[in-house]
This record gives sequence, C-alpha cells and structure tokens, in this order.
Amino acid sequence: MRMSRLVGRRIKEDPKDARTVSHKFLIRGGYVRPVSAGIYSLLPIGKRIVQKIEAIIREEMNRIDGQEVLMPVVLPAELWEESGRYQSVGEELLRFVDRNGKRMLLAMTHEEAIVQLVRSEVNSYKQLPVMLYQIQTKYRDEARPRAGMIRVREFTMKDAYSFHTSQEDLEAYYRRAHAAYERIFRRIGMKNVLSIESNSGMMGGKVSHEFMAICECGEDTIFTSPDYTYRANREIAVADWKFEKSAPLPLEKVHTPGRTSIEEVAQFLGVGPEQTGKAVFFQNVQSGDLMFAVIRGDFEVNESKLGNLVQAPELKFADDEAIRAVGCVPGYASPLSVDPARVRIVIDRSAAESSNLVVGANEPDYHYRNFNFDRDLAGAAVTVADIATVREGDPCPLTGKPLLMTRGIEVGNIFQLGTKYSEPMHCDYLDRDGKSHPMVMGCYGIGVGRSMAAVLEQSCDDYGPIWPMSIAPYQVQLCALNPNRDGVGEAADRLYEELCAAGVEVLYDDRGEKAGFMFSDADLLGIPLRLVVSPKSLAEGKVEFRRRVSRDTVLLDLAAATAEMQRQIALELERLNA
Repeated sequence: MRMSRLVGRRIKEDPKDARTVSHKFLIRGGYVRPVSAGIYSLLPIGKRIVQKIEAIIREEMNRIDGQEVLMPVVLPAELWEESGRYQSVGEELLRFVDRNGKRMLLAMTHEEAIVQLVRSEVNSYKQLPVMLYQIQTKYRDEARPRAGMIRVREFTMKDAYSFHTSQEDLEAYYRRAHAAYERIFRRIGMKNVLSIESNSGMMGGKVSHEFMAICECGEDTIFTSPDYTYRANREIAVADWKFEKSAPLPLEKVHTPGRTSIEEVAQFLGVGPEQTGKAVFFQNVQSGDLMFAVIRGDFEVNESKLGNLVQAPELKFADDEAIRAVGCVPGYASPLSVDPARVRIVIDRSAAESSNLVVGANEPDYHYRNFNFDRDLAGAAVTVADIATVREGDPCPLTGKPLLMTRGIEVGNIFQLGTKYSEPMHCDYLDRDGKSHPMVMGCYGIGVGRSMAAVLEQSCDDYGPIWPMSIAPYQVQLCALNPNRDGVGEAADRLYEELCAAGVEVLYDDRGEKAGFMFSDADLLGIPLRLVVSPKSLAEGKVEFRRRVSRDTVLLDLAAATAEMQRQIALELERLNA
C-alpha cells in the first residue's frame, strides 16, 4: 500500500477528551474515528489490525474443535424472557419495539440465541460435546463510555459456547479453552496478561476466570500474592484476616451528639476505627428488599460479595427514608434493635469475630460501647459472612504474604455456566437410556477492539504504538527520502515491488514529505520494521534499517534488504507463536 493512497490522516495533537494512551494514539494515528459516544468507525489501518487478531482467534478456536456460526444482533425479547434475563438485566440492555409492535433487543451477549440454535439441532448424547463460536457485533448501552476502545457501546466480540453431558466433561473442556486463551493473548503480543478468579455477575455459573491485561488505565482492580500463586479480582478477592477476641466488657450506652460517621464517633470516644462497627444499608434494585450490613469500621463492604450472598444482581445504597421504614435511625443504626423480619442483617466476619466494638444505638445521638456479637446477638436471625473488600497489604490466603494491588483491562473471560440457561430454556439431550437431561454449558468471550487497545497500552513509547509483528497493520514501512533526487524514487519503487513479490506486507511512504514529518507519521503507525531509502544511503548501495522498538539504525545492502526483512519477520512470528 502506498501512503499517498491510504485513507486516514495522522493528527499532531492529542484529542481533548482522550485520557488513555490507546485512545490518544488510535485517534492520532488514524486507526479509529468516533461516530457517537462509545461508537467508532475503523479506518483501514485499524481494520487490518482487527482482522489479524480475529484470524488468530479463529485458528485457536478451531484448534479446540470450535465450529464458527453467526447469530443476529437483533433478538426477540421472548428469548431473554425464557432465561429470565430480560427482567434482571438493567438499562445496559437496549430494548425497543419494532414497527409491528414486537418487543426486540440489541444483543450484548448471545447465550439465549445459542441455546435456541443448539436445542433445534442437537438432541442426543452422541452429538455432544460441541462448541460453537462467532465473531460478531454487540451493543451494550453503557452509561459512561470511556477510554476510547476500552469501554464502548458497540463492539466486536468473539463469543464461544460449549455444550456437554456432564460437569466433568465441561471442566475438561474448560481447561482446553483456558490454554487456548493463553495462546491467543501471547500470539497477539500482549506482554502481561493474568488469568484471575472472577465474579460471574449477570452471566451466572459458579466458576469463572477473567484475563486481565495489566496496565495503569485498567478499570479492574486485581489482588495478587508476590509470587502470583494467588490472583483474584477485587470483586471476589479474600484475605487471611485474623481477628483477636478479648474478654467482653459490659454493654454501655453513650451520648454521641451529632456524631454519625465512623471518623466522628471514633475521635469523640477516643478509639480507633478498628474498634467500631459500621452500619451500611443496601437495597436490591430488582426486588426493593433492604440489606443491613455490619462491618468493622476500618473495612469497606464489597457490594459484589454481598450481592452474590443475597442473590441480588444489582445493589444500591438505601436512602434515609428506606432506612427509617424498617425502624432504623440513619447515622445511628444498630444491629441490636432491628427486627430481622423487616430487613436482612448480614454481619461481616470482621465485626462478628472482634470484641467490644462501638455500634449505633438506633437512637439519635447515641451509640453503644462494647458490642460483642457472640453475646449480644446470640441466636439472632442474622447471616455471618465475608463481605469485606480486600486492601493492599492484607495477608494472602495462600501464602500469608502481603497482597499486591494492580490494575488491568479485562480482555477475555470464561465461565462454567452449568445449566443456568439450558434448564429454563429446555435445551436438553437424551442419554443412552433415552432419559432427558439439560445440557451443561460453558461460555468464552474475547473483546477484539479492546484487545487491540490493550496491546497498545502495553506496547508503546512517547511517539506512538509499537505493534507486535503478528497484528501490525503492515510488517515493513518503506520510506523514500527526497524521492526526486539521485534515483531515490526509482530505487524505492523497485524495493517496494520486490518486497511485495516476496509476500512481505509493506506500507510505502511515497509522498515525498520532509524527514521529520515522515518519521513522525511512521512512529504513529507503529510498524515493526522500517527501511529508509535516501540519497546518502543509496550512494553506497545501502538502505537504512531500524526497528520501531529502537532508535538504532544500521545499513543493509540494498540487494539483500528483502531477504533480511523476510528473515526478521519469520524470527519475530516464531517468537510470538512459540
């Protein structure tokens, strides 16, 4: 491809709304263009990268016996009603009514669609296991799209679904899929990807893993042990907390005028936050039910853990009116005088296993000293569980070492769904004895555009992307400096034709721009290998060669340049595919 014909301009300045490296360079380099908030068009350079990522995904999905299908983006509401998700998923699911009055939706994921397809084609244990996958557009009506291609509304995703006769068969296939994901991310050139335990969320199922590309702009918080034997998303991470018991002291009501926060109460009574109990009220968005969470004052409630415990897909903080409606006083609520029939009480281990805490008295301007769960709530209808958010430095549950906190971009996820979808949607098979059973399912997703952005976040410098050879838009950038002088243009044209004939993907800058402008554009394009034909090098029968990752330049014999580019490309692809 000649740059004089290439559609997509490079931009000198960073976009005003861009906060992440990938967002800045994808816009500046002419890879994507915004159409609306969270909706982008791919330009030719960006499309070539995405196609290469998709090709690697296809190879690895086929390698684990996947069969490619294509399902529609627009789906009827009744499919999602069969699974129960039409009501449980929030506003991120875009619902609409077509011209015939039929309720429809834009798919943000395709579990229901694949179940509808498989139940029409597979009915016997002899046909199982089977895995079907697609690379398809999805739409998620994000409230706050951000970071360019990392958090968008419309996106391309590879989603795969496996169907099995047993949990054991699913687990065996799940391991194969996990290994395939590791190969995919290695082959597309991600430098640091962690597979971590995660929360299944609206997808359901008991076992799930997320693949996190480690980078500072990531939306997800990850906790790991120093040796990486323990890795978990903040939503489900646990720690080996030890809480010390001491002799219980008499319960005592104390006057705490106007003190409603943990900090105010602790300072007023001369105790540390770890000697207090915090009351936090949540409401189930779907059912409206209230949860009263009690946790030690130096901890925070983990909403995901609490939501999983009470089986609430979405929680929100309860307002003062809702708190008063169940007989509690905002700012002074107490687990000691609450009717469990009116609100579900969940006590975190930190509060249940500590002694002599300060808690609310459920009376304005008053608290209790010396609350002890074993004594003061013995036999009460409450739930004790781990609902605390892990903090950096907390002891690892496996090694005991202080946990490290980092951030990552979720580029892939895999779930053991079990029968969450197959059972309510009657996706069944007949066993050897002719008995019917729901199929056991797994699902496996990869964000394609997000993967492109994540690779860029991990592989760039101050001047632009440094694309891995496996997904680079072109393998070699050929630059002709002063093409109208001393036969440079003719020599560069011949080299371009030689490279193309040898099967090398070349972007040829034939525009005759000044060196600074040309090299600035080349840096934004991030192509791994660069050849420069100039009057000076050509006078010696040479061509300048450098890698995008380095500023060092060497001279190659012009006649040997094509063979050397083939060798360099093969070595780099071999490294990525190893």
